[in-house]
Amino acid sequence: MQEQNTLYIVVPCYKEQEVLPETAKRLRAKLVQLTAEGKISDKSRVMFVNDGSSDETWPIIRSLHEQDPDFFSGVNLSRNRGHQNALLAGLLTAVRFADMIISMDADLQDDVNAVDAMVDAYHEGYEVVYGVRSKRETDTFFKRLTAEGFYKVMKALGVDIVFNHADYRLMSRRAVEGLAQFGEVNLFLRGIVPQIGFPSTTVTYERAERFAGESKYPLKKMLAFATDGITSFSVKPIRLVFTAGVVVFAVSIVMLLYALFSKLAGNTTAGWTSLMGSIWLLGGIQLLGLGIVGEYIGKIYNETKRRPRFIIESVLNKE
Repeated sequence: MQEQNTLYIVVPCYKEQEVLPETAKRLRAKLVQLTAEGKISDKSRVMFVNDGSSDETWPIIRSLHEQDPDFFSGVNLSRNRGHQNALLAGLLTAVRFADMIISMDADLQDDVNAVDAMVDAYHEGYEVVYGVRSKRETDTFFKRLTAEGFYKVMKALGVDIVFNHADYRLMSRRAVEGLAQFGEVNLFLRGIVPQIGFPSTTVTYERAERFAGESKYPLKKMLAFATDGITSFSVKPIRLVFTAGVVVFAVSIVMLLYALFSKLAGNTTAGWTSLMGSIWLLGGIQLLGLGIVGEYIGKIYNETKRRPRFIIESVLNKE
């Protein structure tokens, strides 16, 4: 048995009562297999994190731990804090017991068998292993277009992000301890993890359909998540607003000079259409600029309050 090979699989859960039993079954089987192969220790666990669910998610997690404490542990947040905060809570709890930690969603869309390749990469010396989707055939055309567009926009804005990677990844204890040093309240882990800087690689897998239940990320939440990602890691939108302001100002000077010359030449006529068009254009640009700047000011406001990102109510774990 190799040293320093205790694995914890952290699974954030929000209203996942329909899928949890099957998720637990598959992950338990994976731990049994990897332990038998000598790749992980028999102290490895699956750590479910209840993100303030109002259904039977936490009672199920508690029952799993009570019936099989050698394989299942749980973290219960005091209230709903969102996927990223729940994931971080699990990582920072698991790092006290584990040498490597894999994070994945509870819906079984992430291929459990990719865990083998992640663990192998860890033993080869990689401290961060990203799970990357090989294709998006299970997505609708709209979802595929917007998701891939998001990664391309992030790249164009200068954000260091792994294409087609969500939150399915392995991190070593040292990498998670590095992650703990990032203190921002507005979490976007896909952008933070690459900044840690330890040796990393990727593992490709095919994402399956959701096993049961409904997606907890409708379009509204996805747009909010994308906005958080962009405004947390790039100031280019503000620079674009500044550039647009300079261009509009330059065009306005040219139009003013044109209007003066036309006035002096006696060629002026009533221009209601152009006047209204100019007002709406300039008004729209101003409101857009205020909205973008407001997003950044809101981020600053939340960061300066330094409120806790999560509060753990209870932890179930057999040490």
